[in-house]
Amino acid sequence: MYALHHRLLGRTAGNSNPTSIQVLHIAAHIDAIERRILPALHQGRDVVLDRFWWSTWAYGRASGADARSLWAMIRVERAHWRGIAPARVFLLSRPHPDDASIERRHLAEEYERLAIRESRRVNVSVVKNEHSAAETVSKIADIAGVRPHRSARAQVELPLAAPPPSTRPRASTRPGKFGPATPTIVFDTYWAFASERQRVFFNRVEGHPLPWSGDPIVQQFKFTNAYRASDRTSQYLIRNVIYDGDQAPADVFFRVLLFKLFNKIDTWELLERELGTLCWSEYSFARYDRVLSSAAESGRTLYSAAYIMPSGGRGGEPKKHRMHLRLLERMMHDDVADRIADCASMEAAFRVLRGYPTIGDFLAYQYITDLTYSSFLTFSEMEFVCPGPGAKDGIRKCFSDLGGLSESDVIRRVAEEQDREFARRDIAFRDLWGRPLQLIDCQNLFCEVDKYARVRHPEVSGRTGRTRIKQRFTPTQSRLQLWYPPKWGLNERVEQSLKGHVGGETSGPRSPSAAREPASEELRPEQAGRVRRFR
Repeated sequence: MYALHHRLLGRTAGNSNPTSIQVLHIAAHIDAIERRILPALHQGRDVVLDRFWWSTWAYGRASGADARSLWAMIRVERAHWRGIAPARVFLLSRPHPDDASIERRHLAEEYERLAIRESRRVNVSVVKNEHSAAETVSKIADIAGVRPHRSARAQVELPLAAPPPSTRPRASTRPGKFGPATPTIVFDTYWAFASERQRVFFNRVEGHPLPWSGDPIVQQFKFTNAYRASDRTSQYLIRNVIYDGDQAPADVFFRVLLFKLFNKIDTWELLERELGTLCWSEYSFARYDRVLSSAAESGRTLYSAAYIMPSGGRGGEPKKHRMHLRLLERMMHDDVADRIADCASMEAAFRVLRGYPTIGDFLAYQYITDLTYSSFLTFSEMEFVCPGPGAKDGIRKCFSDLGGLSESDVIRRVAEEQDREFARRDIAFRDLWGRPLQLIDCQNLFCEVDKYARVRHPEVSGRTGRTRIKQRFTPTQSRLQLWYPPKWGLNERVEQSLKGHVGGETSGPRSPSAAREPASEELRPEQAGRVRRFR
């Protein structure tokens, strides 16, 4: 494909549409991703590559390609990456010669702008390419070090340079630095809690008898799962709302927002039972209001207590559920589904949602994360994080000084360093069938550790000054039906892993139109969900 462009089309490039030329390059990228790059990563190998989607954008814009078309192509390429993001991007920089063409200068400017924007999501290193190729390669190697790509974490046990456990002081008694930040003893608890909460999850899905934890605090009080997508409400949303029904972006958006505005399974099932299939084409404010008003008047709770839903203040609709129906109507009429699908990043899509009344930072981040589970968005959960109030309180307890880092910086560093931090404490963490903790999971864990520390570390105060955990844990032996977004490539592994266990099962969406699980080479069944202990 490169030969076609540079050799055959090169002589007539001026007669070719610049957008169509970039389609060729995207095709070449996808071919390399599927045939060479992903298989290499799954074997635990490091991969250094050129021709990332950055080149599509920079060369396309420099040659006059349509920006909307370029982002549409890039979304297709990013879908084939299946959530994998580069550990680091190197941008080679060198002075422009006096006779550099306008196109060459424009190209360099596009790369520089892209590096500034993307540095909020990935590590970007600008390397001056002013000397020999060998010297430039040496600089890159020094910056890269020898750490494996995080996408290979599930397949290989990483060789970490750490002294034996018997000689290494435990971090809980002598906390060290975490980048520029100074951790407290609660930061050690963060990692121990993450491991213990995940152990409870596996004990339950594998059908082990109670108690599922030896930690009296975890036994007594209710905490969300280490992985957000494993929680009961998220599982219902993925299986019964997102992938059960028409997969057109507008329909998926309508169902997700309708569900999340109440965030209560009973309310969704009430609407389904009374109104039938819930879809935008058959939506009627009067019919939905009639069902919800009747339920509210009978004393039924419409909203989940998981987080507070703003009422919208004075004016407008007198009842909260009516206000939320009107909000959903407005977003549908504004074609928000298409607008966020056209966004170049998860953060940009977050800001679209953030621009609507009553949707603050916390809710906008929750909504865009839920929408990212769907097939019409290709954002990675490792792109963007927006800490909620509980997470900020947890971070305050985990660190006495952030050393200039923001809360978002801390969460990103935690996600990127998770293997190292578990290893440093000799903690065996059983991940989600090969999927590491994502930014949203690490954010949620800070919120849960804020609650856990109220009992475990009552001497450490947070911003709110709360000292009790409100919700107590009520065990249930009901079987979990696990089903994750198909694009994660987990469902086949889950099914293989839980064969022979009586406590867990997998169950896909009910609708025949739902997306099927793609064939995955990411992890052999016998490797699925194994415990990774580092020494």
